[in-house]
Amino acid sequence: MLTIRRGEERGRTLLEWLDSRHTFSFGEYSDPAHMGFRSLRVINEDRVGPGGGFAPHPHRDMEILTYVLAGAVAHRDSLGHHVVTRAGEIQRMTAGTGITHSEYNHSDEKPVHFLQVWIRPDRDGIAPGYEQRALGRRKGFALAVSRDGREGSLKIHQDAEVHVAELEPGEDAEFPLAPDRHAWVQVARGDVMVNGHPLVAGDGVAASGEDRIAAKAGSAATLLLFDLA
Repeated sequence: MLTIRRGEERGRTLLEWLDSRHTFSFGEYSDPAHMGFRSLRVINEDRVGPGGGFAPHPHRDMEILTYVLAGAVAHRDSLGHHVVTRAGEIQRMTAGTGITHSEYNHSDEKPVHFLQVWIRPDRDGIAPGYEQRALGRRKGFALAVSRDGREGSLKIHQDAEVHVAELEPGEDAEFPLAPDRHAWVQVARGDVMVNGHPLVAGDGVAASGEDRIAAKAGSAATLLLFDLA
């Protein structure tokens, strides 16, 4: 079964420096019908203007991923990390017992465009941590995040994986779903057919009871696939 979440139906936070779209309830946007999917709690698509950003603020007991689509994000946290995450790179922050961080547009001239994702950990009280990596383009769905950190992926504390596909026009990709697994596919860029359904940037689709995810790009497209227990 597939359930489509259209991008234009998402919640929105619009500030002078921020345009943020919320796939699931977040902040002042609350929708009981969209509180997350399995362990996936937040998908925010953020566009931050030059020099803008999120001032230092705390988190606890959440796995927080940031995937940069264009521009660069300057990250600073209470663990002493002061790094820049650029387009095509992904960062993982385990909030655990508590972490304070800020995320700013690294540029004073150009906007930055990124997805921020929250995944609930399998337990509370984990030691906080941070890591990031660049995702080189590979054919099909490339593993970016996993529970065991295999293939150089970022490691999270949950039975969940994130796979990223960068597709050229007309290119396709397929991902087999194991029995009793669920998937969420988020279209970050472009337009694509997913299991026969047309999706565009901002759209997402939940899949349960499916044996595979089959995607075919109409234009250059970026997809994030969440493989969830």
